[in-house]
Amino acid sequence: MTASALYIPPKPLSLWSVVALARVLWKGDGNLLELLPAAAYHFDVGNLGYSRRSTVLFNHPDAVREIMRDADGVFPKSDLMVNALEHLIGDSIFVTDGERWKRQRAMIDPAFSHMRISHAFAAMQAAVNDHLVTLKERAASGDVFSLDLTMSHLTADIICRTVFSTPLQSGVAVDVFEDFTLFERSAVQVDVLRLIVKPAWSDTPQPPEVLAACERIRHHLGELVDSHLNEPDRYDDIASSVIAARDQETGVPFSREELIDQLGVFFLAGHETTASALTWAFYILAAQPHWLARLREEIDRVAGDAPITFELTRQLPLVKAFFKETLRLYPPITFMPRVALRETTVAGRRLRRGALVMIAPWTLQRHSKWWSDPHAFQPERFLPENESALTPGAYIPFGQGPHTCVGAGFAQTESVLILAELVRHFDWLLSPGQAVRPAARMTTRPANQIMLHVAHRAP
Repeated sequence: MTASALYIPPKPLSLWSVVALARVLWKGDGNLLELLPAAAYHFDVGNLGYSRRSTVLFNHPDAVREIMRDADGVFPKSDLMVNALEHLIGDSIFVTDGERWKRQRAMIDPAFSHMRISHAFAAMQAAVNDHLVTLKERAASGDVFSLDLTMSHLTADIICRTVFSTPLQSGVAVDVFEDFTLFERSAVQVDVLRLIVKPAWSDTPQPPEVLAACERIRHHLGELVDSHLNEPDRYDDIASSVIAARDQETGVPFSREELIDQLGVFFLAGHETTASALTWAFYILAAQPHWLARLREEIDRVAGDAPITFELTRQLPLVKAFFKETLRLYPPITFMPRVALRETTVAGRRLRRGALVMIAPWTLQRHSKWWSDPHAFQPERFLPENESALTPGAYIPFGQGPHTCVGAGFAQTESVLILAELVRHFDWLLSPGQAVRPAARMTTRPANQIMLHVAHRAP
């Protein structure tokens, strides 16, 4: 592929740091991607603007590895993230650290067996097959719809079936999904002015509508938990395994409130991150239809007209590479903030107590030192014959170290299945006149929903 043929999908316009800050303050939408200065894609370590608490971005794989491993317990999850999520998922594994995190992780580890693909693949297939019916109806009608919402519904359906044995079509599941959407649009927004002027560990008030949404979500999750508590022998899923968990020292189970905390994490992380990546994958397929043809050639050759089985998902290297490159350019978790509990030094940079320590898959995976043509979409990087040339530690869409996402394999297999089935059945056609730009919300999402329609694949 020549330089003139490189496809560079939407990205923020990189500006000088002071100008970038002024732009974000003027827009007022808390999109931290637009706060990143041009230098953030080139330096190993540097400041992100100027604030009372100090915000330092690390882009070197060795430094990132040290921070994420956190052998001395110096870098717990950021207070900003904890404040944003605590009303929704309480004191759960997603926000805890240290001994409390270890206790929770040990208790729920058995539930992770339900994330095994052999156990969950049938539920994935059932959800995808139901979704194919909906898309066939949309193809027949020609109706325009939201790509973002469609991917969220599909992945939420899969995770509902896996966690609670409940399809998304049930009233409770739909209510939970809609309130999660409100939450991620409104709650996980960083007030940049507050970030600049407030010290570390300051309270971050949430809007009343967000608190109300969190209360409704926890109420509905409680109903799903109660359905399992009242009929413990009826279910064999993630929820039932978490309910059965016991503290290894005391033998005490999770309380009802703790169950809502932990299962809320499974639902939240289990659908929103995958939906984010798939939204960008199908946008690229619509914007670059030659990739649709290339993926179809592989799918047709490997699967023919047969259903995409678990075994076949492992025989689609180009589809896998396409998804991995989408994750590189649009990592679902844009930033992984940590906070320094005490003065310390990492990679020669002295950090004061309370400093906001930023790990950004967004910049690490677009860094000029670790990637050639870093902003260009080139799935060939991730073909098996090319992966050995990649810089170790420069690709971390699922995190790193002890907190690596336990559902990484689940998400990748689910995404290959969805891509293969939807690609081979439909053409994806963008509505004209859309200005697509990425935004860092709870996940890396388009700032505005992407609208398109589908058509049946031409014979």
